[in-house]
Amino acid sequence: MSAEPRVLRTDAETALIAAYEGARDTLPGNAEVQGLRAEAFARFRASGLPHRRVEEWKYTDLRALLREVPPLAARLSEKDAAAALALAPDRLGGLERYRLILVDGHFMPGLSDLGPLLLEGVEVEGAGLLFASQSAGKVVMTLPDIARTDAAVSLNTALAGDGVAIVVRPGVQLSRPLEILHVSTGVEASAFTRDALIVGAGAALRVVEVHVGRDGVIGHANSLAYVDVGADARLDWSKLQAAGDRASHLGSLVATVGAGARFNHLTVTAGASLSRSQSFVTIAGEGAEINLNGATMIGGDQHADVTLVLNHAKPGSRSRVLFKNVADGSADGVFQGKIIVAQEAQKTDGKMMAKQLLLSDDAAFVSKPELEIYADDVQCGHGSTSGRIDEAMLFYFLSRGIPRPDAERLLLQAFLADAVEAIGDEEVGAALEGVIEDWLSRRAPAEKAQ
Repeated sequence: MSAEPRVLRTDAETALIAAYEGARDTLPGNAEVQGLRAEAFARFRASGLPHRRVEEWKYTDLRALLREVPPLAARLSEKDAAAALALAPDRLGGLERYRLILVDGHFMPGLSDLGPLLLEGVEVEGAGLLFASQSAGKVVMTLPDIARTDAAVSLNTALAGDGVAIVVRPGVQLSRPLEILHVSTGVEASAFTRDALIVGAGAALRVVEVHVGRDGVIGHANSLAYVDVGADARLDWSKLQAAGDRASHLGSLVATVGAGARFNHLTVTAGASLSRSQSFVTIAGEGAEINLNGATMIGGDQHADVTLVLNHAKPGSRSRVLFKNVADGSADGVFQGKIIVAQEAQKTDGKMMAKQLLLSDDAAFVSKPELEIYADDVQCGHGSTSGRIDEAMLFYFLSRGIPRPDAERLLLQAFLADAVEAIGDEEVGAALEGVIEDWLSRRAPAEKAQ
């Protein structure tokens, strides 16, 4: 008689299974949504966390890297949430904006700017209520094939308990940026959130998604933003990942862009000990324009992964991808970018470039740009460069009496600012450049780093 094979689980996999089984009956959603949750969790349970033999996760082996997943976070009272918000750093400085607040993965309507947004034509509700809707719940939980079976996305579908759902009426031009702020308190806990944004035809708005948390606290976050950009609309979406230094962060963006629309996306990565920010963007209408940009700043023993899949499914669209990455100390970085051009997507114009600077001998960065083209009338290209700070440029500053640490800081600031400025928003760009300046000011001088 042969024995049944025994599945070996890591501590993190065991904790995730326990989290789902413990929360399954209380997670929001109607019967159809609960069925989608069960299906997604079954995929995770069958495969476990992705590892190096899974091509899309080859350079971020979660089975080895993700050691701990704390229990799901409890919902705080509004008073306690307000106290936690007061202690959280404002990483956007003096930027005037509307704010939607989530604390430990739970939406806090009483701390958010719902009234002013409604006056401007923007409706907001908690995603937990949306999951229960017969029609909307299925829409938000059903994702395109390019994202649906991803391991982090499957876990989010299974365990997402709250988030914000935003509907922008057609033609609305939002006067201020909208910040979606995810705050992690000092409690060792996990948060699974799903945000949804529906942008009506011809509307325009700017969104800044921010993740912050305390240093020294083990935490885990798995967030997903579902975005639908209507025809001829414009959406500028910036993401700042500045989680605490012992946190793990898995963030996904799933976007569908309509005909004639413009979608600008920027990812700024500066926090967490282990992170992956991934984007799945589908061009679903003719003549759309997509700009995907990123700036990654890591040091110490951080591991940061930025991955994107851009699917040109309709003809006549244009895309530009630019990522600037800096790794110091013994940090490991990953950039993976894939542009897919469907057979129908003739007249596609797509370009991708990733540039990496390694500031120490122990730092490493993997860059993997790809093109997958099935059409024959296209203009597409990609490139990648890696190296150290240009010694000739550095010598220029040193020869004029500028100390080496200051000279390096100026060159690195200019290098990273290119990607931030590509978002095309001076106000938001200036706020995020402040994050770059803060990281550079805390970086060890060159003489000590080498």
